[in-house]
Amino acid sequence: MLKKFIICGSALLMLCAVGTHAFSQNTEDPARDLYSQVELFSYTLTTIQSEYVDEKTPKELIYGSLRGMLSSLDPHSQFLDEEEYQDLKTETEGRFGGLGIEITIKDGLLTVVSPIEDTPAWEVGMKAGDRIVEIEGELTRDLTLSEAVKRLRGEPGTKVNLTVLREEEFKLYDFSIIREIIEVEDIKDTQILEDRIGYIRLTEFRENSKKDFDAAIQDLQQQGADSLIFDLRNNPGGLLNIAIEVTDTFLPDEHLIVSTKGRRPAQTTETRAHDTGLKILNWPIVVLINEGSASGSEILAGALKDNKRAVILGNQSFGKGSVQSVIPLPDGSALRLTTSKYFTPSGISIHGTGITPDIVVEKIYPQLSESEEGQKNKDIDKIFEDVRLKESDNPQEAQRQQKEKEARERLLNDNQIQSAISVIKGIKVYKKLLAAQEKAAPQPTPSAVTATGTAEQTPSDNPS
Repeated sequence: MLKKFIICGSALLMLCAVGTHAFSQNTEDPARDLYSQVELFSYTLTTIQSEYVDEKTPKELIYGSLRGMLSSLDPHSQFLDEEEYQDLKTETEGRFGGLGIEITIKDGLLTVVSPIEDTPAWEVGMKAGDRIVEIEGELTRDLTLSEAVKRLRGEPGTKVNLTVLREEEFKLYDFSIIREIIEVEDIKDTQILEDRIGYIRLTEFRENSKKDFDAAIQDLQQQGADSLIFDLRNNPGGLLNIAIEVTDTFLPDEHLIVSTKGRRPAQTTETRAHDTGLKILNWPIVVLINEGSASGSEILAGALKDNKRAVILGNQSFGKGSVQSVIPLPDGSALRLTTSKYFTPSGISIHGTGITPDIVVEKIYPQLSESEEGQKNKDIDKIFEDVRLKESDNPQEAQRQQKEKEARERLLNDNQIQSAISVIKGIKVYKKLLAAQEKAAPQPTPSAVTATGTAEQTPSDNPS
């Protein structure tokens, strides 16, 4: 194809006036119009090869034009060279190098979708919605997504300096972050909180997430759980098929999970729950979301909300409702192309708006400043705890138990989780009252009718 472009361009150089006139012609025939624009492209290509001040290889020119072409479509479409394509595949396996943030282009600005928990970006205090305005002192306004990723990544142990605009405060923050190998743990903090209420945090939808999630549910079942707080806060999404598989766990057969709509019939689909694998159909569920919940986590929250299967609690989600397909190219590069948009079961597109929680609860962050006396007591407690761990017969087991204890205390002090616990307790009380009423109520005879002439019914479906 490249040789054809160059030959065609050589002819056009000899017939410049005629060619330029041809390029300016408008036509209603899409095929003819495409051919004329390809001629324009090949003319530009050969002109750059022959006239540009520095010599460029054909690959550099073609790759550069593909990057520009894809970036002109939308913020999520991009051209991936061989190295970037390999990096993308590595990311979905849960191990990669960098800072620990998911980024996108939103409103023309490089934006943090979510920091990944326990990574360098998380530890320095970056937040979902932060606008990265400078990387190493250079403005990011004209950067493509792939260019930004390249600048943020680097060798583990190296440092990168960022300037971030936090719009809610209208304040600039400077962060100096040391890169690390990022190893993503999909499932975190699985445990019983209280009153048989289970808790699972899912950080991202990756290749092994469904298997790990099923194992976490089975672990809670063995511990006697009868309800669930499902934490999707700061979950930026991931693999669409995995998000659908996890959602399927909670919905009866044939209930709609998500629909997608694209230009071609094959891109317009409906995905429904099917009666295979692990199913949890009778547990009351609260799903936690926030401004860092995006894409796959919004699919799950939207499906459970619209099917009246869970109470959604927290803050408005990020609002990424488009589907990207990765299309490999013959030379090892790939296209990451937006091919459709997805819709919740009620037919609502959340792209740019997000999922609105059933119950809005703002996150209350603990005070960062402590009195000197309080810090002193905290340090003393830690000294005694360290001594106890060293003297234990099984230090590794003691450290594991201590870590679980700290995680439990942290969760129970989280005001959004406290609200979720209250909601689930309320649902349980309501179910008991409803069951008692149904048991006490006289059974209607076949001829019994209401004042409106319809057979009398008792409620049987409860939000959970």
